[in-house]
Amino acid sequence: MSEPNLIEAPKRRGPLVAVVVVVVLAVIAAIVFLATRGDDDAAAGATKVKLGVVGASDPYWEDFKKAAADADIDVDIQDFSDYTQPNPSVSEGELDINQFQHIIYLAEYNVANDDDLTPIGATAIYPLSLYSQKHDSVEDIKAGETVVVPDDDSNQARGLLVLQSAGLIELKDGGSPYSSLDDVLPSSKVKVKALQADLTPTSLPDVAAAIINNDYVTKAGLDVDDAIATDDASDPAAAPYINIFAVRNEDKDDPTLKKLVQIYHDTKAVTDGVKEVSGGTAVVVDTPVEDLRKTLADVEADVRAKG
Repeated sequence: MSEPNLIEAPKRRGPLVAVVVVVVLAVIAAIVFLATRGDDDAAAGATKVKLGVVGASDPYWEDFKKAAADADIDVDIQDFSDYTQPNPSVSEGELDINQFQHIIYLAEYNVANDDDLTPIGATAIYPLSLYSQKHDSVEDIKAGETVVVPDDDSNQARGLLVLQSAGLIELKDGGSPYSSLDDVLPSSKVKVKALQADLTPTSLPDVAAAIINNDYVTKAGLDVDDAIATDDASDPAAAPYINIFAVRNEDKDDPTLKKLVQIYHDTKAVTDGVKEVSGGTAVVVDTPVEDLRKTLADVEADVRAKG
């Protein structure tokens, strides 16, 4: 009888290894799920808001979104290239709020469309300024000299208001966002001439001073600090040019939307970013909402009277 084989044959381990692998993968999946579920739960618990802007690529909007997320507000920023779209999108409920326009633009939209969108907070004003190569201050400009303003309606009216605030002219009925050269009173200190906006910088050697749009300041080799007069954000004449957050009238007291305005002003990265993107020209303003709505009502009345 032969000797028994004392060396035991190896057992097959395939099924056991497969079970172990499955268990390990299940554990990993569970860990990943638990790790990401917190973020999903937080997003699910946050109040979702759709905000329409023009220029969502500006870096400060990411800072705004992060600050809002810290306050449990999930902001979905919708970018528009066409200025005519954000207001109808709010009106129709596709957006909760927008931020891209000043009060004059909103007033004209409301009147033209029989709508009642309303401001819930201010953001910034982008000043329009007066420059000179001959004078270091407004006071140096002599009576009878000529000052240039842009010839397009919106910037011409605004430029005239800047000249009035600087004491260089007087406007009929105190002026409005729709003033023109015809409203410059004979008692004014200087003469006013209108030129195409991109030509106002080249007129500087020939006139006492010129209102120059922000777009052309640096192109003309000027610095914003060279301005001898500019919009005063606290001047009532500048109020219609304040940029705003706008919502449907029925949402004007919504606490989440009002919170977004506070976040905009309380987040330094946002307000610093606004100034940086504007080349240092933007002036962040926190005008009381009641004043914004009064200005809107006044401008809407002007629009109706003009039309």
